[in-house]
Amino acid sequence: MVLQLVRHQFTVKQFHQMAEAGILSENERVELIRGEMIDMSPIGTRHSGCVLFLSNLLILLLGGRALINVQNPVELDETSEPQPDIALSKPRPDFYRNSHPQPEDIFLLIEVTDTIVKYDREVKIPLYAEANIPEIWLVDVNQEVVEVYRNPLQGVYQNPEKLVKNQVLSILAFPDVYMSEIF
Repeated sequence: MVLQLVRHQFTVKQFHQMAEAGILSENERVELIRGEMIDMSPIGTRHSGCVLFLSNLLILLLGGRALINVQNPVELDETSEPQPDIALSKPRPDFYRNSHPQPEDIFLLIEVTDTIVKYDREVKIPLYAEANIPEIWLVDVNQEVVEVYRNPLQGVYQNPEKLVKNQVLSILAFPDVYMSEIF
């Protein structure tokens, strides 16, 4: 006999209600992925330094053409609300005070990783492709590599690229913006 465990699936709405009711505290590092609450790994210094560097660089390079959201939720659908390290989103007068950014609001998501590369690559990248996020960067601070995923088609990114240290990187939505130093 095979024992199957029953999992309770949550919606984004239920997830928010748990936070409002105090079941989830503001300091808990969890994200909702495909209806399941997933504990986020602790942030190490290389990870946080990379996020800080990239967010400041993007603010300078984009000059207000996009909002730079750092470790804030993105609502992909009714059951997934991940918290990418950086989200470049379309400017809005309310600065997303009334709702989290949704797929149509996103130019680029950046996941910086040092300990959970496989999870980001095998779970989050496909989730973003299914939501038709146009571009994802997976920044591996240990290997000093950026995996670039663009142009989702039927839930799969087409022709992902792997860029190594000092290769020039541009943003699909802003082809005039180039970056060569990330690490």
